[in-house]
Amino acid sequence: MTTFLLRRAVGAVWVVVGVAVTVFLILHLTGDPAAVMMPPDATTEQVAAFRHNQGFDRPLYVQFGSFAWNALRGDFGNSLRHGEPALGLALERFPASFELAISALLLAIVVAVPIGILAAVRRNSPVDLAARVFALIGQSAPVYWMGIMLILIFGVQLGWFPVSGIGGIRHLVLPTVTLALFTMAQLMRLTRASMLDVMQSDYLRTARAKGVAPLVVLWKHALRNAWLPVITVIGTELVTLFSQAVITETIYSWPGVARLAVQAIVDRDYPIVEVVVILAALAFVAINLLVDLLYASLDPRIRYE
Repeated sequence: MTTFLLRRAVGAVWVVVGVAVTVFLILHLTGDPAAVMMPPDATTEQVAAFRHNQGFDRPLYVQFGSFAWNALRGDFGNSLRHGEPALGLALERFPASFELAISALLLAIVVAVPIGILAAVRRNSPVDLAARVFALIGQSAPVYWMGIMLILIFGVQLGWFPVSGIGGIRHLVLPTVTLALFTMAQLMRLTRASMLDVMQSDYLRTARAKGVAPLVVLWKHALRNAWLPVITVIGTELVTLFSQAVITETIYSWPGVARLAVQAIVDRDYPIVEVVVILAALAFVAINLLVDLLYASLDPRIRYE
């Protein structure tokens, strides 16, 4: 286990380094931020002074070396737009995005997994057909369209929920449902497919032949083995929901880090974009490591040498 953790830790470091290099190069190849940050009537001297103060007039490798050294100390520089530390701004918006992503993931799990199991058990029944139709709609309907429809129906027409801003539980309902629909459909299809595959296994037929109760066969034998691919998707979806939250946060004016990152890309606010992408990479490798460790508890056949 120790060797496995060390190997994964080294791999995680290289992943984060690769992400940092990639995002740095891509951002600096998009153009000069002075063209966006400075007013249209700025003089050539003012633009040159801005580039010098921000260090954009230095060679690219010098800029990256300075960025990497400061990032290791937790200093990603100040936001070009807000004039505040980029890391502080991202962490300030992170709780709102985390709240939305966790709510969406929990809703997707609570709804999709039981329905996926039921659809597999009652294959080709009306329940199975309804689940497949819902999964098809959930994965094909654009997120922005679903969000607008939910706003028009439940926010404007019925007036049940607020349509913008952050607040109590009622403010969270519509953004959560909008963000959860795609993940819900994906988990539903995966759970159904995984359960169908496991239910055709020889050991389940043997258990039934020995007279084991159907519920015991389902919950103790089938579901335990069908969980592995589902757990993998659930782990990665938590990070994916942060990237998918861009449209949802924009539609509902949700003050999250995804919305901050989109505005930073438009403004060419390099420090904000860099810190958000690197934090997302750190979260991704951490969650993947956690999922790998969960495998051993779910499947005793898995051992980390």
